[in-house]
Amino acid sequence: MLILMMKIGKAILNLIYTFMKSLPQKEKITFISRQHNYENEDFRLVRTQIEKEYPSITCVVMTKMLDKGIASRIEYALHMLAQMYHIATSKAVVLDTYCIVVSILRHRKNLKVIQMWHAVGALKKYGYSVIGKEEGSSRKVAEAMSMHKNYSYVCISSERCRESVAEAFGVEPEKLVVLPLPRLDLLSDESYQEANADKIYQEYPNLKNQKKKILYAPTFRKKEKEHDAVKALINQIDFTRYELIVKLHPLSKHPETMQGVLVDSKFDTIDMLTVADYVITDYSALVFEAAHLRKPLFFYAYDLNTYLKKRGFYMDYEKEMPGVISDRAERIVEAIEREQFDEEEIERFDLVNINRLGVSYTDDFVKFLLEQIGLE
Repeated sequence: MLILMMKIGKAILNLIYTFMKSLPQKEKITFISRQHNYENEDFRLVRTQIEKEYPSITCVVMTKMLDKGIASRIEYALHMLAQMYHIATSKAVVLDTYCIVVSILRHRKNLKVIQMWHAVGALKKYGYSVIGKEEGSSRKVAEAMSMHKNYSYVCISSERCRESVAEAFGVEPEKLVVLPLPRLDLLSDESYQEANADKIYQEYPNLKNQKKKILYAPTFRKKEKEHDAVKALINQIDFTRYELIVKLHPLSKHPETMQGVLVDSKFDTIDMLTVADYVITDYSALVFEAAHLRKPLFFYAYDLNTYLKKRGFYMDYEKEMPGVISDRAERIVEAIEREQFDEEEIERFDLVNINRLGVSYTDDFVKFLLEQIGLE
């Protein structure tokens, strides 16, 4: 019944979209995301540069998360209609995640759809690589919703990612283009980093002390276990020497506030890297950005064997992660206390997974985007 309803919904939306496509195309680029309810840094950087250098181009940013509940779903359905209008009247669409209407609708042949995706690199499997697995989508739903269809190009951060990302999105390798995410520019911008740190300290003045700061940022799991993992870390940390910042995935539920621990929901994880002295993660793509900043990395993989079965990786996790790996919180904290990390190993990991290109990552992406619509 669910699949039948999806097919009927697709037919209705395509009928409505047919009339929308009769409207004239404009010099317009539409940015769509359901990762956040606000404009992310990648969209902001690209939009700002386009508006500065090409004021004749209109940029529309549409960001809205799809939450549970009838009211939220009705609201999102109306948002989809607005998305359809802007897609129908745009020359290009930029995405950072799966977009329902982009995948299920029949678009103009000259519409360019560029999937920049929201995560750097290719670590844990996703998309078509995990169809039918516990951490993935069901095959019937993926097919009914035309998952990841209609992309003109998909961005990757390095040549190493090509085969993995092609599998994840179910696209031909020639549709992949090496264009690391624009937000990586911010990691080398000292003034931005300083200003960002100041914002964090203004929000959390207790962090502005002499203690070393540990950032714990686990990946999202459909069946969450982060709460127990956080408690295990808390029991091992000497809070006279360290501050612990817990930064969960935007889709994760935040645990209750615990004494001595900052559970942040106000800043992006990449922002929290600014003030972190050490980074603990597990299978999060944050590892690539942390390595890009040369942060000491530690891998608290408390459910590695289970995760391998549920999802798996595009690389040999135990051999390639640039830091100590353990399923025991005490071993991770011990490694931090003993400064057990290899700076050269972290640098090698970064250089393999994020390719260097032109003047800036933002500039590279903007040039490519404008070339696709004949304006560069």
